[in-house]
Amino acid sequence: MAELRQLNLTQLKQLVEGNDETAANNYISRNLAVARNVQIGLIKDQLIDQPTLMPEMRLLVVKNGWTAPIINMMERRFEVGDLVFLGSNGILQYKDAAPDVQGIGLSISDELFSLAIGNRIPRAFDGHLRDFQIHLEPAHLEYLDQLHLMLYRHLKQPDGSSQVTLHLVSALLWYVDHLWSRQEQTDRKNQSREQRLFTDFIQLVSEFAPEHHTIEFYASRLCITPRYLSTVVKQASGRSAKQWIDEALVTRIKIDLLHTDKPITRICDDMNFPNQSFLTKFFKRMTGMTPSQFRQ
Repeated sequence: MAELRQLNLTQLKQLVEGNDETAANNYISRNLAVARNVQIGLIKDQLIDQPTLMPEMRLLVVKNGWTAPIINMMERRFEVGDLVFLGSNGILQYKDAAPDVQGIGLSISDELFSLAIGNRIPRAFDGHLRDFQIHLEPAHLEYLDQLHLMLYRHLKQPDGSSQVTLHLVSALLWYVDHLWSRQEQTDRKNQSREQRLFTDFIQLVSEFAPEHHTIEFYASRLCITPRYLSTVVKQASGRSAKQWIDEALVTRIKIDLLHTDKPITRICDDMNFPNQSFLTKFFKRMTGMTPSQFRQ
């Protein structure tokens, strides 16, 4: 059984180079990709049948149509004016898209990100978010598109300066961070304290579910009691906090079983179960099958 499939920039370049029309509207290197016309159809076959790991961070702005992928195991839908961020090592799977979907994209390796940003990291990209979505006003969409176009044109010059490239990448990222900060402030103002706690809880579960299976851990991180957290989550979602934790955990186990060759004993250790018997009982309660049956 193979490891979880990846689609890095080198592999993406090989796909694009096989399509002359697409290659003419994109710049792709080992550390940076700037796409003036994202072709969903070109990579659909790479994403449609199983989750795919994206080693580099990705930004997409939808300019026409819509797309409905599965991002980090959550179903999403993006329409015209939406900006989508997927952090490094995010998991993406194709689900559905309009035939005329079109957009602009940017992909950056961690190495180039560090060179472009330096020591002061924008909060939107400091690692606490695995992904996010912003709906852009027309003026912001136009401004971001012009920054993106400037970067693309510079990269297409045969004698383009690497320092100019880094500064243009930095400017684009800082502008996205500015837009994200504006939206976050608005969202926070419009949310009740309970809604904010639920949002923060879901983010923590997405990050820590493989290692931490108890409500007490998440309540401690949020500085509230487990009982209050249980009440807030139930009121906000209609589901218990433990259900959210268990479903996130079983999803991660399924991915390891289906898309890696890890022995079940190693999955047990990675997912912080005391022994394989505990893992098997948990997985069978959640799915009706043992891990071995599910893998087969």
